[in-house]
Amino acid sequence: MSDGQAGPTGRGAVTAAIANMVVSVLSEYTGRGPTKARAYVEGDLVSVLVRDTLTRGEQSLVRGGHAELVLRTREAYQATMRKELVAGVERIMDREVIAFFSSNHIEPDMGLESFVLAPLSA
Repeated sequence: MSDGQAGPTGRGAVTAAIANMVVSVLSEYTGRGPTKARAYVEGDLVSVLVRDTLTRGEQSLVRGGHAELVLRTREAYQATMRKELVAGVERIMDREVIAFFSSNHIEPDMGLESFVLAPLSA
């Protein structure tokens, strides 16, 4: 479920499309997507904050004291999903992505997918 927000530049449809794409990719790769996602676009930066991301299996591992294993596994997912996430942002924004950053947090259960776009030509 996305929560794309319209900003002062009226980018509501764009942010919703980006949030939906990220949720879809995460769901495809992990078997369960986040229940909340909100995309932000500011200049050359696109960021998507996702919440409630952990699968039931990952939640069980965290309860069992294996949070670091879950974070390492999530890093592997992120490396695997990178190409598809970058391609999705490039398609929606119609701009090249020159850098991608991805991180997860256990408590609270959140993740951040950030993309730096190539500068616009003058």
